[in-house]
Amino acid sequence: MTDHTTSTGLLLFAHGARDPQWARPFEAVAARCRAQRGDDRVALAFLEFMAPDLVAGGNTLVAAGCTAVDVVPLFLGAGGHVRKDLPVLLARLQEVHPGVRFTLRPAVGEAAALVDAMATVALDSTRPEIAWR
Repeated sequence: MTDHTTSTGLLLFAHGARDPQWARPFEAVAARCRAQRGDDRVALAFLEFMAPDLVAGGNTLVAAGCTAVDVVPLFLGAGGHVRKDLPVLLARLQEVHPGVRFTLRPAVGEAAALVDAMATVALDSTRPEIAWR
């Protein structure tokens, strides 16, 4: 487990959608991260359609005193948004805050734990006794 000092922020980055209900699972992820870390230096940002965007989310963490920020793409794969769009946005954020270290982490979909969890849910969903919430 990584040791997070109070000066390290966590910037979760999701795609965004026009339907506000779409963001609910991502908001739940952010809330769980805040609870587990025991602090509020967690921000959720979006690529499009929703606010805040990545730069605004990063600005919020810097304003909260973060001198380092881990950026975690909440994407199932590292497609064009993660490989092309996100580095451009991170460069813009780095220009605005040259004294802050922004570190791009792998997309969550690349983690074996998430792949295992999705497989479990997919298999469980075929069982007639499973009711979705």
